[in-house]
Amino acid sequence: MSAAALSSSLYISPKKPSCPQQSQLTKPTTIKTTIHHSHPLFTVADQTVTLQMKEKILCLELMGIDSGKVLSLNPCLRSASLDSVESVLHFLQSKGIYPNDLPRILGMCPKILTSDIRTELNFVFMFLKSDLNVPENGFRKVIKKCPRLLISSVEDQLKPALFYLQRLGFKDLDSLAYQDPVLLVSSVENTLIPKLRFLESIGFSRSEAIGMILRCPALFTFSIENNFKPKLEYFMSGIQGKLENLKEFPQYFAFSLEKRIKPRHLESMERGLELPLSLMLKSTDEEFQQLLLLTKPSSIANV
Repeated sequence: MSAAALSSSLYISPKKPSCPQQSQLTKPTTIKTTIHHSHPLFTVADQTVTLQMKEKILCLELMGIDSGKVLSLNPCLRSASLDSVESVLHFLQSKGIYPNDLPRILGMCPKILTSDIRTELNFVFMFLKSDLNVPENGFRKVIKKCPRLLISSVEDQLKPALFYLQRLGFKDLDSLAYQDPVLLVSSVENTLIPKLRFLESIGFSRSEAIGMILRCPALFTFSIENNFKPKLEYFMSGIQGKLENLKEFPQYFAFSLEKRIKPRHLESMERGLELPLSLMLKSTDEEFQQLLLLTKPSSIANV
């Protein structure tokens, strides 16, 4: 059943004044207080809504999409036609995206709903297929992993990022597409290059820094101020480790400082143990406790 056919029975009750410019579409009715008043659409200054807007909201809600959220994050959606919105939804599904994937994808990137299918969305799928060798049955997995791909310019963002990553040594396109697609939507100039330079600035050679990133691509996603710096400070002053340790185990930066690194390091120190970073951090809570019980003080070097 279409959104238009359902609007009178599933949206809001009658008695709402119609928007002046859309008065020819429906008889004025009064809005009753409902959950939809939380939508940005219902403001003190404007207590009216057009029939087309009602149908648009209903269309989104029936798909399980939070219309209030997407309207507030993408104001352009207000003026978009219902046909264009439905066309985008149908296009995404034609590319293998499931209807139950849409609430999360569009909630994260509402701009998708007003993207041009021919000049924007289709180009992204062409990029996935031709540049990353993603088969059509793999589109869903990639887009679910990183919805921002759909609102990224192929020429200005995706291709330059891919070129830069390949120059660094990222050769596994499958891994890049399915595991680390967020790197493709990261700015080369403002995100990727500064993080590589930061690793160099603390004492690693360029080749060592690149090697760390290739071993742990997530390093490119961590904040310099909120991740690298505080964890590095604790590593140097608290753990009193050597840069060689980080080069061998760059995943150190992926663990929580307050919930994992500090507690386990302090507990190890209380037992007089020097554990390798990987062993100290990668083990489960149960494995870590067993390790503390079975390991003799100073029997393992911190490598």
